[in-house]
Formats: sequence, structure tokens, C-alpha cells
Amino acid sequence: MKTAAIGLGSMGLGAARNLLAKGLDVTGCDPAERARGAFDGASVACAADLPDGTQAVLVLTVNAAQARAALFGPEGCAPRLAPGAVLIVSATMAPADARALAAEAGGRGLLYLDAPVSGGATGAANGALTVMASGTAEAFAAAQPVLDRIATKVWNLGKAPGLGATMKVVHQLLAGVHIATAAEAMALGIKAGLDPALIYGVVTGAAGNSWMFGNRMAHVLAGDETPHSAVNIFVKDLGLVDALARESNFPVPLAAQALQLFVSAAAQGHGGVDDAFVIRAYQALTGITLPGEG
Repeated sequence: MKTAAIGLGSMGLGAARNLLAKGLDVTGCDPAERARGAFDGASVACAADLPDGTQAVLVLTVNAAQARAALFGPEGCAPRLAPGAVLIVSATMAPADARALAAEAGGRGLLYLDAPVSGGATGAANGALTVMASGTAEAFAAAQPVLDRIATKVWNLGKAPGLGATMKVVHQLLAGVHIATAAEAMALGIKAGLDPALIYGVVTGAAGNSWMFGNRMAHVLAGDETPHSAVNIFVKDLGLVDALARESNFPVPLAAQALQLFVSAAAQGHGGVDDAFVIRAYQALTGITLPGEG
């Protein structure tokens, strides 16, 4: 199956490597030379240069605007695709954007799977993503060879495009609040005089633990700001939560507070670092010393 992977970032690279290692004919696409160099297979800088007759396109861009440009823009790949090719769009976006992209795909005779993912860089590298998808039976069937190679769980949320995007926004409410809460708890413990490593050990072995605390606070303990998922990603994603809540006339006070914490960290110059370092917003307020800085 002739496949393209657009977006070779922290998640896209792992997914593309799994597609290649598990037998598909894969061409990666990313404007960054460094990202292309990290991929073992063929790669191009521009989606318009993908091979003619490509049958499936996995899109793991940062947002809807990048996905639209890569698919349907002046330098997009749509003219290069085989008739009836499937677009597996895994960028986190507003449900309305997913519906608009699906409508454009349908108008061009292409199948569309609204297919956000969870699992981070580790899940992508291990072919163990969770996919929350919506689309027609034909789109799911066409996408199956790709999904089988990148995911261990695929949720079918229904036929309508936008349902997958909606589920991802709801999921990101939890993810963002959990990261913010983890940072708040770690910062409070440090301010109150506890050893950060002991805080981590106690919480990860007790009822207050969360997957995000265990994963993200390990980055803080190591002083590793490498952006596996950056602060700016949650400025965007919690912004999508806020927008969906306003459209739905639904209050989201916890998500709103978490959004402001991420915005604060970004405003302080930390938008490009790992999202665990939203804790620096608390550092700026309280003067705490993080591990490795004393």
C-alpha cells in the first residue's frame, strides 16, 4: 500500500517508522530537514512532491491549518492521490474544522477518517497509539492497514466527521488539567520543603497518582525540557476546549484555570519546552528551585 505520513514530529516520526517497519511503502513529509533526516525511508519537504498514486495519507500536523495546507493547499498532496484514497487526519482540531476537511475530501472523491490519537511519542514509537475515529465504513476499511500498524486500540465513534475531533477535545481537557494539577502539587510540595524525588515516589505509589503525574513529573525530576509535547500545544488544545464549551453553553472552570496556567508559562518564554514545565509558572510566582537548579 502506497502511504504518506505528513508531519514527522514527536508522534508522526514514530508512526511513520512503524508503517515502514511493518511493510508499507511509506514516504514521509515534513518541511524540517532535521525531521526528514530522522526518518529511515523516503521523504519530501513538500506534500505536493509525494508520489503519484498514493493510496493513504496519515496526517499528524500540529493543527487544522497545517493539515488543510498539506492536503488541499497550493502545495498540497490531493492532486497526487489515487482515486478513492483515504485521508487519516490525526491532528487535534475543532470539530467544525474536521467537518470542513471531510467535506472537501468528499468533493474530491477521497475518503476521510477523522482520527485523532493519544499515546504521545512513546505510544507512537511503539505502535501503541489509541485512535478515536469517526467516518464511513469505507473510510475505516481503507484506513485499516495503517491503523493496524500504529495503534493497539481504535475506537469507532460513528459515521459523522467531527465526532473524533470532539472526543479528542474532551480528552485534552483531562490531559491538560492533569498536567497542570501535577505541576501544582509538585510545586506546592517543593515550596513546603519536601524532597521532589520523595514527592514523586509517594504520589506514584498512592491513590492521588495519575498517568500524567507519573510521566510528566519524571521530566521535571530529570530537568529534561525536551518537548515531547510542548507547553504551546496545550495553549492550543485547551483553547479548543474553551471554544467547544462556549459553543455548547457549558462551564469548564477547571479547564479554564489550566489554560491560563499554560498561557502564563508561554508568556514567560517557556512555550517551546516540554509541557511538564508549565511548573515554571509556579516557579515564577513562588521562587521555588526545581531539581537540578540548586
